[in-house]
Amino acid sequence: MERKVIITGDRPTGKLHLGHYFGSIVNRVKMQKDYETYILIADVQALTDNFNNPEKVRNNVKELALDYLASGIDPKYSHIYIQSMIPEVAELTVYFSNLVTVARLYRNPTTKFEVSQKENIFGSSGESITYGFLGYPVSQAADIVALDGDVVPVGDDQLPHIEQTREIVRKFNNVYGETLKEPDAVLSPNPRIKGLDGNDKMSKSLGNAIYLADTEEEITKKVMSAVTDPKKIKKDDPADPNVCMVYYYHKLIGNKNLDNVCTECKKGARGCVGCKKELINEMVNFLKPIQERRKYYEDHPEEVEQILKDGTEAARNKAKEVMNRVRKNMKLDYFE
Repeated sequence: MERKVIITGDRPTGKLHLGHYFGSIVNRVKMQKDYETYILIADVQALTDNFNNPEKVRNNVKELALDYLASGIDPKYSHIYIQSMIPEVAELTVYFSNLVTVARLYRNPTTKFEVSQKENIFGSSGESITYGFLGYPVSQAADIVALDGDVVPVGDDQLPHIEQTREIVRKFNNVYGETLKEPDAVLSPNPRIKGLDGNDKMSKSLGNAIYLADTEEEITKKVMSAVTDPKKIKKDDPADPNVCMVYYYHKLIGNKNLDNVCTECKKGARGCVGCKKELINEMVNFLKPIQERRKYYEDHPEEVEQILKDGTEAARNKAKEVMNRVRKNMKLDYFE
């Protein structure tokens, strides 16, 4: 039986952190054997925010590929590909842009929030909003549909984009006949991982993240700054582990001593410094196999390049098949 196609990916804006790992990567690794899996490095979309710094985006393509492979994305099952190398996606984006009004783009809750952030920084005149930034959901729809995506694992903040993709597909099929698939969103089991500062989302921009490639020294510095129960003043004061980020990460990475951590914390039999030192040790051990795989691929750049070439070729072949249907139904197959 033909396997369903899964499309997922990230923008190359920096190295991956625990939020990415537990929020999406773990799920991708688990699902990759059961689906025809395509993992997108969205360099074109990264340029919507970094159009004046293409070197940064280019360098982060390599970093993202290394983190994918280190985290267990297996090229035997998953095609890792580079968005800008699939011209069919750009072509489909143009066709889709005729099916979406500017008003509809502004109503997209995720886009609306991101636009408001830019307006708060640059003013409300709209002069800071580029065509590419506003049209990001259209480009994302083309990414999914150009490869016949059936399933798209997302966090809840991305659900509006998937719904907009489905709307575009329905409109396209209504105008040009049944051509494209409507993808289904699948919510990630851990869509949001908290930051070291207790913020609901671990984020590069907030500076509250532990990266998969962090050294022991970097992990130590970050964990020692993690937020604990503010009501615990002295070492032997009882505390609530449920408001402590140190306990949160003990639980997240699966510390086998978790029950003792919880019990001792509640009884006041565990100091925060000691608890943080235990977490540092657990975190270093947890990340060790990921970092060892990353080191292997860092030492074999030609292998990483070949993986990206093979993945991009597979994605492009898939996109060519879809675009043949699109052009035929749009009456654009002039010389075939």
